[in-house]
Amino acid sequence: MRRITAGLVGLILPLMALAGPVNVNTADAETISRELKGIGLAKARAIVQFREQHGAFELPEELLKVKGIGPRVLADNRNDIKVSD
Repeated sequence: MRRITAGLVGLILPLMALAGPVNVNTADAETISRELKGIGLAKARAIVQFREQHGAFELPEELLKVKGIGPRVLADNRNDIKVSD
């Protein structure tokens, strides 16, 4: 059993490292909610809707304009958010 667990951990950890930052200007709601901490599907959909109505985010701080996204969520995800490729 320990070998199986160790093997699974060995497979999963490299995949987690591949996730990388999420481009909130191109990602869909499911990706945003899956990859960013404290953002469920409803908030992720609000991000996508805001982006569609107002255009691309130029700075991560502009996410604070989205209802439900506060300073804590932004701070928790600072290194995982990008706005350009």
